[in-house]
Amino acid sequence: MRAIQITTLDGPEAVELVDIPEPADPGLVTIAVQAAGVAFPELLQSRGLYQVKPALPFVPGAEVAGIVENAPEGSGFAPGDRVAALTLLGGFAERAQAQPHLTFALPDEVSFEDGAAFTFNYATSYFALVERGGLAAGESVLVHGAAGGIGTAAIQIAKAFGAGRVVGVVSSEEKAEVARAAGADDVVLADGFRDQVAGKVDIVVDPVGGDRFTDSLRTLAEHGRLLVIGFTAGEIPTVKVNRLLLNNISVIGVGWGAYVLPRPGHVAAEWEAMLPHLRSGALKPLIGARYPLDEAARALLSLEGRTVTGKVILLP
Repeated sequence: MRAIQITTLDGPEAVELVDIPEPADPGLVTIAVQAAGVAFPELLQSRGLYQVKPALPFVPGAEVAGIVENAPEGSGFAPGDRVAALTLLGGFAERAQAQPHLTFALPDEVSFEDGAAFTFNYATSYFALVERGGLAAGESVLVHGAAGGIGTAAIQIAKAFGAGRVVGVVSSEEKAEVARAAGADDVVLADGFRDQVAGKVDIVVDPVGGDRFTDSLRTLAEHGRLLVIGFTAGEIPTVKVNRLLLNNISVIGVGWGAYVLPRPGHVAAEWEAMLPHLRSGALKPLIGARYPLDEAARALLSLEGRTVTGKVILLP
């Protein structure tokens, strides 16, 4: 089968399209991949900078959607089933395998592209806002990187689960339109965002990090929470904890993968909580770019250059 391999840690340009044997673990669900999601961890893996460091060479790709070809007895799946799955590795290929508890029935009304774009970003955002952030009905939410994959998912999760007002923070007017399309009530530019929302926000969703961090603290109302999801800006910020005292605000780490992977069944519970909103269209991934499998390098570079909005998809 055709697959993308990381054979050296020289970045996206060095990934290779290869022909390798199909995966054949009888204890896993085998999926004919129709679409694969591309995420920031794969970009980091191409340089050996992600916390998960598989032995070289390996096939990246954490999330797919497709059609079941084989499934172990008792898994609840059968050949021909439409599914979305977290493969964790191996998704950038024509065939991939996933644990049964990380494989989910994909409703007929949801496309394979949307299925491949959904689980990673939306489960992370659900875990951040609902489980870690304790989002309450009517609260206001500010989302950094609001035109990206995590950002657009966080906007929709916030709206679906009761937020009263969602503010997106973006770097350009073009990206502002994407955040509005995702459902943001208001959109502000990153330059000077603090002055526009100072002291008015209950929760900040921050997958960006960098120099926005301290200003984000200043946007929080009393008892506000800043959710730290990632550092796409590259710089890991620091906080002077005295800033947390004045308004009794909190900085909360959001390590979705570290939490859910040792807990079989947890992602399935998140999927079930989100499923009605996925079916209704309230949760609808914004696909920013589609690439054929042999252009995986371009797909990864689009994340690095921050030229893409929404979710990037590979089509085997």
